[in-house]
Amino acid sequence: MRQTFMANEANIERKWFVVDAAGKTLGRLSTEVATLLRGKHKPTFTPHVDSGDYVIVINASEIELTGKKDSQKVYYRHSGHVGGIKSVTAGELRDKNPMRLLETSIKGMLPKNPLGRKQGKKLFVYGGAEHPHAAQQPENYELRG
Repeated sequence: MRQTFMANEANIERKWFVVDAAGKTLGRLSTEVATLLRGKHKPTFTPHVDSGDYVIVINASEIELTGKKDSQKVYYRHSGHVGGIKSVTAGELRDKNPMRLLETSIKGMLPKNPLGRKQGKKLFVYGGAEHPHAAQQPENYELRG
């Protein structure tokens, strides 16, 4: 009888990937990056262990939105005070802070618990083509589709 494999911190191998967001659709890019962060692309995936890889996303300012999402998709946040709701459209957010647009989309696809927050810390998003992680020797990751 074979034992079911359970990953743990001792036997996890992590890689670094660079994903180029130029010309890619926000949602399709986000789902693949979230999969890499969780480790679901590995045969050793274990749901309760952070077995994912590190992901560097470059050219976040060149991400594309389909349809009328620039003006119709709205992000809300609340300060906790009465009347403290603030909203910003996806187009405004992309113009002002394209890194936050991508981070919000990807982190929204991760679990909402301590494990998901740990996985979210392995995401690095940059607006331009430069990143300071050359020492980690990241591999280029080609998106499917």
